[in-house]
Amino acid sequence: MTKIAVIGSEQSGRTTLASKLGKKGNVSDITMYDFEKGTSILTTVDATGYPKSIKPLITALNLTDAVLLCIPPAGLDTYTGECIVALDLLGCKHGIVVLTKSDTTYPNALDELKQTIKKITTSTVLKDWDQIAISTTTFEGMEELKEMITLIGKKVDVELAQLDELPPRVIIDHVFNVTGIGCVVLGIVDQGTIHAKDKMTMMPVEKTIEIRSIQMHDINVKSAAAGARVGLALKNIQSKDVDRGYVISNNETVTMDFILNCTISQFTKQVAVGDILHLFTGLQSAPARVKKIMINNEVVEYARPGSECILTLSGSKNIAYIKSDRFIITNLDEKQRFVGYGFLEQNPR
Repeated sequence: MTKIAVIGSEQSGRTTLASKLGKKGNVSDITMYDFEKGTSILTTVDATGYPKSIKPLITALNLTDAVLLCIPPAGLDTYTGECIVALDLLGCKHGIVVLTKSDTTYPNALDELKQTIKKITTSTVLKDWDQIAISTTTFEGMEELKEMITLIGKKVDVELAQLDELPPRVIIDHVFNVTGIGCVVLGIVDQGTIHAKDKMTMMPVEKTIEIRSIQMHDINVKSAAAGARVGLALKNIQSKDVDRGYVISNNETVTMDFILNCTISQFTKQVAVGDILHLFTGLQSAPARVKKIMINNEVVEYARPGSECILTLSGSKNIAYIKSDRFIITNLDEKQRFVGYGFLEQNPR
């Protein structure tokens, strides 16, 4: 199974491209499309609610294994730049830069755009991403794009197989009530393997649940491994007690205060003590105030763009996490909203 996010600015052609890659499924601030051919399954996620909100963008990127960054002939705009910053902070390894609407421009202009993109992304995770020009009108490049997605999917499958033996963990993105069944959630097996009848914990609310049954693409299965998109019927919990971002696991830590070893983006403003920022990890998010900043073992009042620091943050909402989780730091009041990323500080000072 390959799961791929299609992102870009509103006029990038991302939604049209996503619709050509599968059949429309769940619609909210993200829209999902599914395509099946034999044993091959492609799930495409369009961050529909972006750029009005950054949450759909972060959601789409955390639900998928690879990315199509769509850029139209008009070139890069503010939101394309923000997408590039987000991809870099999230460390997205697998992706393709898709030059959309190729039928509306000239080959020379496309070549110039490709060179511009290479220069801008040279110090980011996108530096080695392939580029391809496509048209959803004439279908130029579409078959080649699908082949490129298939090749990425094979690489991702190898990486996901290495996560099968880890403690099981499911990230929830949709929840609803089904008459006669009860609470049903949709989500991604982030790591490990889950089985029907497993007893686990819904976090961060810390409620013991049982997986009544598992479905993958409307087919009942007994288990699901890392990377699988699943529908789970749950016992011992009601749908009103579950929200997007909740985690089914037995190995989470829950807190609202964090000490993070952070890298501040070179494309943001400085971070200062007292700032109200917004933390994202997985599909969870919460506001948090900067209480303390340390650089080179010294307490400072601010951290400059491009610097590394230890941030002590005090929040108002519980978040469930494991030690390997990456936290994305944002400032929703700025034009470029992504501030940096961090991991849990292992030796708090």
